[in-house]
Amino acid sequence: MSGGVDSSVAARLLANQDYDLSAIFMRNWDTRDESGTDKGCEWEKDWEDVQRVCNSLGIPCTMIDLSREYWNRIFQPALDVWESGSTPNPDVWCNREIKFGALLEHLPVNSTTGVSWFATGHYARKGWSSHGRPQLLSAKDQTKDQSYYLSSISEHGLLRALFPLGEFTKVQVRELARKYQLETAERPESMGLCFVGERGKFNSYLQPKPGPIIDFTTQNVIGNHEGLWTYTIGENAKVAGQPFKTFVSHKDSIKNAIYVVPGSHQALLEHRVICKDWKWIWNDSPPPGISEPAGFRASVKVRHRQDNQTCIAKIAQDKSLEIITDEPMRGVSPGQVAALWDGDWCLGCGVIASTSNSLLQSRQIIHDDRMNPPPTATQCNQVQKKKNLTPRRKRSPDHIGFHKRSPKLQSFQQISRE
Repeated sequence: MSGGVDSSVAARLLANQDYDLSAIFMRNWDTRDESGTDKGCEWEKDWEDVQRVCNSLGIPCTMIDLSREYWNRIFQPALDVWESGSTPNPDVWCNREIKFGALLEHLPVNSTTGVSWFATGHYARKGWSSHGRPQLLSAKDQTKDQSYYLSSISEHGLLRALFPLGEFTKVQVRELARKYQLETAERPESMGLCFVGERGKFNSYLQPKPGPIIDFTTQNVIGNHEGLWTYTIGENAKVAGQPFKTFVSHKDSIKNAIYVVPGSHQALLEHRVICKDWKWIWNDSPPPGISEPAGFRASVKVRHRQDNQTCIAKIAQDKSLEIITDEPMRGVSPGQVAALWDGDWCLGCGVIASTSNSLLQSRQIIHDDRMNPPPTATQCNQVQKKKNLTPRRKRSPDHIGFHKRSPKLQSFQQISRE
C-alpha cells in the first residue's frame, strides 16, 4: 500500500473476500538521507495514511525499507542515463526491480501452499493462457491503464500478482472509496517520478553542464541550456526571441548540444526504433514470427498515455528488436521504454537505443521537408497510388488495410490460445 486512494480501495475489495490479508508499505525514498536535515519526510504522511486505512479495515501493516535497493537499482542508473542526454523511465524498472523484485523477496511464504499472493493498486488485469501461464492485460479504464508500467515484470512476478482494480474506472474507484469511507478517499493523485516527484526535484542531483541550443534547420545557436537532461525530445523548448515555437528534435552528447526545429518538422516524427535489453514476460516464448523477415504484427507504446500504435516488430541482425510503426510517432527519445501488445495482451518491453532520426543525425544528414519518408510510409504510398489506378474491387474479408493477412503475422493470442 502506498497511502493513495487506489491501493486503499484495492485493500478494501480484498478484505471483502476470503483472504488472510496483511499490508506492506515500502519506504523507498527520504530526502533526509541526502540532506541530513529533518526536511523532506514525504514518506511519513504516506505511512500515516496507510496505518489509518489498515486500522479501519482491521488488517496488520508493516513498513519495509527498500531505499538502498531503489537508489542502487533504479535512481542512480537513471541519473546516469539523464546525464548522457537520453530519457529513462524509472517507473517501469521500479516495478521489475523493486515492487516485483526486492519486495517479493521480503514477503512471507504461506507454509501450506508455499506461495503468497501479491496485490497492488495498479490499473491492469491478469489473464491465463490455455497452457496455464499468466498474461498481463490492459485495464478496463484505458485512460488509467498502467500495463505499460508493468511491461518489464517477470512471469514469476506476474504469477503471484493480483490487480483488484483492473475492471474498474478511476471514477468508480473514487466512488468506492467514499462509499467505504476510506481516509484516503479525497487524496489527490500523485504525479511525477515514483517516490521522488516532479523532475525539478531530482535536477538537484545533477551538476549543471551548460551548452548551446541550436536551430537544426539553420545550425545557428539561439540559446543555452543547463544540461541535456533539462529538455526532453518532442517538448516545447520555449526559447525566447524566436518567431515561432521550437521543439527539441535531438541531442548531441559529444557537443553537449540540444537541437530544435519548428513544430511541423519531419525530425520530430519517427517510424522506426531499435530497442536493446528486450525482456519478454514469457522469457522462453517470444511471439511466433518475431525472428522472420516479415516480423510480427503488434502494437507499441513508448510512453504511458500514448495511444497504441500498430507496428511490425522483428529481431534485427544484431539481435536487437526493430519496431516499424504504420503511422509516425512524435517525440521519441533514446532511453525511453517501448512496450508491445497483442490486442490487450502486454508481451514485454525494452529500452530504445536509437531511432531513424537519431541514426540519420549521427551521420550529419540534415532533415527537412524533402527528406525521404520511411520505408513503411513509402510502401503505403505506392500501394495507395496503385489502388487509385486500378478498378475498385470488392474487399474480401481476409484483407486488413492494404495487405492480405499473412499466416506469419497472425495474432500471438490466436496461436497461444489454440
